[in-house]
Amino acid sequence: MKVSSMDTHMGNISIDQEVVAQYAGTVAMECFGVVGMAGMSVRDGIVKLLRKESMTRGIQVLLNNNKLTLNFHIIVSYGVSILAVADNLIDSVKYKVEEFTGIEVEKINIFVEGVKVID
Repeated sequence: MKVSSMDTHMGNISIDQEVVAQYAGTVAMECFGVVGMAGMSVRDGIVKLLRKESMTRGIQVLLNNNKLTLNFHIIVSYGVSILAVADNLIDSVKYKVEEFTGIEVEKINIFVEGVKVID
């Protein structure tokens, strides 16, 4: 599914939502306190930590009026400030995704689905 299309002097550029989700997920995983993306089993209602290759299932990318909205379902590390993790994630993802895609990020919603104790 195409997220955005931009016309340039050399031609047309189309960006798929999976590309944006994958990049945003990589940036989010670099943020302090984020253990991983969360996936939820609709049948069981159980949240599980997604592997790196399927982390985009924990990220939803929406485009409205050429502005992005990103929804993150994350699992955080035990003992860290959720507010600090969220602020860091929002700042990092907003800056890097806008720089990467050239599309304004209007909103980032973070849903903390679980806490994991790190050894």
